[in-house]
Parts: sequence; C-alpha cells; structure tokens
Amino acid sequence: MNVADVTFVVIAKEPVPGRVKTRLTPAYTPEQAAELAEASLTDTLTTVVSVPAADRVLALDGNPGPWLPPGFRVLPQRGDGLDERLAAAFDDAWTGRPLVLIGMDTPQVTPAVLERAAAALGTHDAVFGPAEDGGFWLLGLARPDPALLAGVPMSRPYTGQVQLHRLRVMHLRVAFLPRLTDVDTATDAGAVAAAAPNGRFAAAVRRMRPGRARQEPSRQEPDEWAREGLVVRT
Repeated sequence: MNVADVTFVVIAKEPVPGRVKTRLTPAYTPEQAAELAEASLTDTLTTVVSVPAADRVLALDGNPGPWLPPGFRVLPQRGDGLDERLAAAFDDAWTGRPLVLIGMDTPQVTPAVLERAAAALGTHDAVFGPAEDGGFWLLGLARPDPALLAGVPMSRPYTGQVQLHRLRVMHLRVAFLPRLTDVDTATDAGAVAAAAPNGRFAAAVRRMRPGRARQEPSRQEPDEWAREGLVVRT
C-alpha cells in the first residue's frame, strides 16, 4: 500500500502539569513531567508530519498549543476509559482509508517505522506495535471496528496480549512492528533519550536532573510475544 493513502492518528493529552506523565513524579516535578510530555508529543508530531499521508489527525484531550505543527485535523477525544477513547479516535478519523494510530509516549519512533506500518496495511488487516511495558504503542487497522478495542483492559502488563488476542479472535491478519519503550517512568525517560539522542525529548531530559528516584517494578517479558518472536531490540 502507498503510504500516502493512509490516515495517521496521534492520540494525546494536552501537556498540563499534574495531568500528564504523573508516573514521572516524584523523580521529576509535575512541571518537569509536563515539559517532558510536551517534548515527547512534539517529537511524535514532527515525525508524523514527515511521513506522506492522506490525512493526519490529532485526537486530543485538552486544547492545542504552540507545540502543534500545521497539517493536523484536531478532534476532541470522547469516551470514558482509554479503550473507548481509542475506539472513538479510530471511528472519528475514519474517511474510508486505512488508519495508523500512535500515542504520544514513543518520541523515538522514526519515519521509516511509520512507513512500514502503513505499508503493512496493504497486505494485512491490522498492524501491532508491542511496548516494553506489556501494552502497545501503535495499532493500525485497515477498517476500524469498535469491537476490536471495547473492553480491552488498558494500562496493564497484559494489555498487549489481550489486544492481540482480540485481533486474532476477529480473524484479522496481523503484521508486527518492533517493540518500543513507552515513556512512563524516569527509567523509561532515560532509556528513550539514549535511544534517540537528537530529539527534543532527549534534549529536555538532559536539561533536567531527576530529584528523587522512585522504585520501579521490574518488567517481565510477555510470554505471548516471546512465542511470536517479538523480542525485537531497536
């Protein structure tokens, strides 16, 4: 599939202190966490703008700011839980073209990976980007259906497994992308900054010094991904 025939959707929160990246505190102050969130969102939007697309949509919880580049349609998020908001974002952005949805927490994503996601929808019904924390950082659908997301438990170590199972239960052909780290914790922030040292996010991390490190749980390798051969280092 031609990348230019795909709609890219970024789902995000307005980077307001106390409302975004709360798990970065107390290692960072709420203001620093919001600054990191804005940098992460800016890097993500910049990458999406650099990829040819039929349409670009920002599904936003909050109000646009100076961090929003030209070229995006802004749609308000709707729904209660994240599963409903994701389903609604797909539905609201749908214009008859395949959709690739990404969050604001993987500023290290590259244009090449997004182009790979779009191209995969030419031969698959869905494309799935697993995340280090057990969730997923990208979901692409040739045709959206609320039933693919409704009721999937979000922000759990098994979210990705449940979502992948849901796609398979619906008999979709699924393509896979490399596993990436979502920025949720101070440890994540350091790892992502090291992986993509030239972005705004990495520059923001270098400007700051976490005040008080918090204990973070170790992460287990999801067995399902290991069986699928999805232990991909990027």
